[in-house]
Amino acid sequence: VQLQASGGGLVQAGGSLRLSCVGSGLTFGNYGMGWFRQAPGKERELVSTISWSGDSTYYADSVKGRFTISRDNAKNTVYLQMISLKPEDTAVYYCAAGGIYGVGRLVPDFWGPGTLVTVSS
Repeated sequence: VQLQASGGGLVQAGGSLRLSCVGSGLTFGNYGMGWFRQAPGKERELVSTISWSGDSTYYADSVKGRFTISRDNAKNTVYLQMISLKPEDTAVYYCAAGGIYGVGRLVPDFWGPGTLVTVSS
């Protein structure tokens, strides 16, 4: 199983980025998907999740209204559209595939290697 994230980079505060994560070697549509992030010196935190069907989503309070998660099961891809980025959004962003057990609770079975997002002030 591979989850390959892309789309990270350097952006100024207020800017936008769209992260993508392509899965292979798994039945993508059977899994809930999520994005986590880990900032320097901090623990990894859950940012957003989306159910296997795309009908249900969750956002951490810190990104609500600015980030949008979506998926295209035909392309084995999950996206994270990020707008109005802030310096505190700087982190390595990881996508994960797993089971969703309640609101805001994704238990990953598989992780991708991460993509770095840097937001300058």
